[in-house]
Amino acid sequence: MPEAAADRVALSRRTRREVADLLATEGYFEPEISLRRGEGQGWRLSVEPGPRVRIASVRVDFEGDLAGGEDGRAARREALRRDWALPVGQAFRQAAWDDAKSRLLDAVSARDYAAARLSASRAEVDPENASAALSVTVDSGPPFRLGPLQVSGLRDLPADLPARYSTLEEGEPYDRDRLLDLQSTLQNAPQFASVIVDIDRDPATAGAVPVRVEVSEAQPKRFGFGTGYSTNTGYRGEVSYADVNLFGRGWELYSGLRLEQRRQSLYADVFLPPERARHRDSFGGALERSDLQGLRLTTQAVGVARATTRGDIDTQIALRLQHERREPDGAEASSANTLSANWTWRKRAVDNLLDPRDGYVLEIQAGGGSRALLSDQDFLRLYGRYVRYQPVRGTDVLILRGELGTTIAPSRDGVPQDFLFRTGGAQSVRGYAYQSLGVSEGEATVGGRYLAVGSVEYVHWFRPDWAVAAFVDTGDAADSRSDWSPKVGYGIGGRWASPAGPLALDLAWGREERSLRLHFGIAIAF
Repeated sequence: MPEAAADRVALSRRTRREVADLLATEGYFEPEISLRRGEGQGWRLSVEPGPRVRIASVRVDFEGDLAGGEDGRAARREALRRDWALPVGQAFRQAAWDDAKSRLLDAVSARDYAAARLSASRAEVDPENASAALSVTVDSGPPFRLGPLQVSGLRDLPADLPARYSTLEEGEPYDRDRLLDLQSTLQNAPQFASVIVDIDRDPATAGAVPVRVEVSEAQPKRFGFGTGYSTNTGYRGEVSYADVNLFGRGWELYSGLRLEQRRQSLYADVFLPPERARHRDSFGGALERSDLQGLRLTTQAVGVARATTRGDIDTQIALRLQHERREPDGAEASSANTLSANWTWRKRAVDNLLDPRDGYVLEIQAGGGSRALLSDQDFLRLYGRYVRYQPVRGTDVLILRGELGTTIAPSRDGVPQDFLFRTGGAQSVRGYAYQSLGVSEGEATVGGRYLAVGSVEYVHWFRPDWAVAAFVDTGDAADSRSDWSPKVGYGIGGRWASPAGPLALDLAWGREERSLRLHFGIAIAF
């Protein structure tokens, strides 16, 4: 046979074989394949795939500890069989067969049985009947229980720092999700650049397998500089300094100087490492000056706080000692000293914290002071805020917002402005200047003892990152319920889904002031 003819024969056989192998991976085991020389120099490949093989039977068996009958193992076996990803009647594909085995093994090894393995698997194909019989056996091995944390990679941080973020208990059953939660928690801690949490899957150590925590430390000190603009407080410049390993104890220091046109502040806060990830203590101080709506405020404060997070619920208890000096235009200046206790409860049940499109945020605050405990006035402040994000017609969102507040006190005299209410501006009643709705004192607007605000907003996302909005806001702050008179603002705006959250540019008409006002800021306020 000439060499060229032999090459053509070899090419034809190889092509038929490769096409048949490819069709077999898709469940076609009886194809008719022809390869003929066409006109000119071309070739013509004809394929008739034939009937597709479908699953006729599935058998999933177990060996090892999972094959026992106690402690819910029978129910778990049945659940694993029920969740098998390639059931009877489905077309046989090699990729689906491999994926089903991988999913089964992953489901077994994700909880209790870290050393699980496939001990046998078989797919018997009957091409004549276009059927396949599948069988898989999983050897679970022994159940694993967690031992102590074994931390590596620490240089300057305290040795017990990773353990303070951990909720794992020695002796608890192995659960991969629990280890991933710890890895995510540590990765989000500012002291660590990278984190890996895992165990050795050696059945000999199953009784108390050490939890390996491999970390690399982040740069502890950093300076920051920033600029910005808000229609509420004007142009802003800020310099900040942070040290996440203060005194070599893993404490976090955050400090900064923020200069805005209408407000200036100097602050420093220290956060201690968590206690078994249950709560977190902090302390700090701040000096702030502001000039808003004819009211000049100077506040010095120090305080301590304990914050707790459980799922999507955050709570905080704080004690704050502050001195405030008020200078309203056209009225007498005054000062107030206060030692206040404050409690905050907040639930964020939303689909995305930075860009919520579904769910709600509910916040409740209670705080007050007493003449018997270093305060110039007896008072109790109660405040609630609710924001609902309701999906409408695909990606559109209806946002409903409401705020209610009251300060129980003989009068507003001696009560710090932080414990009274003013409203108006972006994320409040748009169409009015920031904190312009309140109580008139001289030529200034000061806080009152009552607050009620409501808002309805519709956002239409016409592109993934761009939207238009229409809204109506109403509300007021007053010193008595009889003086409360709702002001209405309404308008339209644009939204851009930036990495920091939706940026909002709103043009609002204040009905009572009969004027247009532009508002710019972040479109979500938690």
